[in-house]
Amino acid sequence: MDKQRFLSFDVDRGNQKITVRREFAADKNRVWQAWTTSEMLDKWWAPKPWVAVTQSMDFSEGGAWFYYMKGPDGERHYSRADYDEIDTGNRYSGYDAFVDADGNILEDMPRTFWLVGFEESDGHTFVNIELRFDKTEDLEKTLEMGFEEGFAMGMRNLDGVLADWR
Repeated sequence: MDKQRFLSFDVDRGNQKITVRREFAADKNRVWQAWTTSEMLDKWWAPKPWVAVTQSMDFSEGGAWFYYMKGPDGERHYSRADYDEIDTGNRYSGYDAFVDADGNILEDMPRTFWLVGFEESDGHTFVNIELRFDKTEDLEKTLEMGFEEGFAMGMRNLDGVLADWR
């Protein structure tokens, strides 16, 4: 885990949630764009050697991001983020789910509520993420699938994207 940039990664099993606080060396507008536009998400979201590929994206309340992660051997894992509330530049929320190639939710996989907030201080941006699960088993399954490690890898990818974005 990237100790310099992951300010916190906390698992609260009692309340079925994970909270993450992460710092980025970029202004809030750039970090917001990196989290909310498909062109930028495709550059960093997947942990290497995987890549994220957007099928469609409508970043608006009631909209969705439909994408897959493509592995080095060509395998694909599809996901969909359904956006609930958006406070442009400051925070957004919605549900993330594993789906099939047609975008239908896989009921045997965890579905997660995400609340993502952005705050800027001295040219750096802090992203605060709260992930909520309906049941402890979903939280545990997410962790068992390597969420913490994969998410840390994605965050490092984003560091590189932001550093190159000059």
